[in-house]
Amino acid sequence: MTTVDVPNPDFARAVTGVLLTMPAAQHLGFSVGRIAPGEADIIQPRREELTQHNGLFAGAVLGALADFAAGSAAGTLLPAGWGNLTIDYTVKLVAPAGGDRVVARGRVVNAGRTTTVAAADLYTCADGDETLCATALVTLRNVKLPRD
Repeated sequence: MTTVDVPNPDFARAVTGVLLTMPAAQHLGFSVGRIAPGEADIIQPRREELTQHNGLFAGAVLGALADFAAGSAAGTLLPAGWGNLTIDYTVKLVAPAGGDRVVARGRVVNAGRTTTVAAADLYTCADGDETLCATALVTLRNVKLPRD
């Protein structure tokens, strides 16, 4: 197993705090699941206004969820006072996303000083079963945050 350098021992609180105070994440209704160094699970509960007219989660919602999960995973490896901004992401939808929620499991692929590459796999959850519905690759720019 590879040892991961965690420059901020309070990474879980920092990442959760940043995510849950973002207006977009609040609007979508995300919650945070498991967080570990280089990993973060973000949960999107099913809400009618986030679906297409056929009742499945809209692709744009899945893209946002993938972006936030990958960014949160990347954030676990940043020093205190740092954040990240998405440069680019690609999402591949591989199955219809129905169910009562989607869980996005973000993970760091390569953490650099200025740029981090992360990925996210999204699973639709119904009746206790999980089905892979999307996968994403996200590139993020690591930035020192301005002080308030």
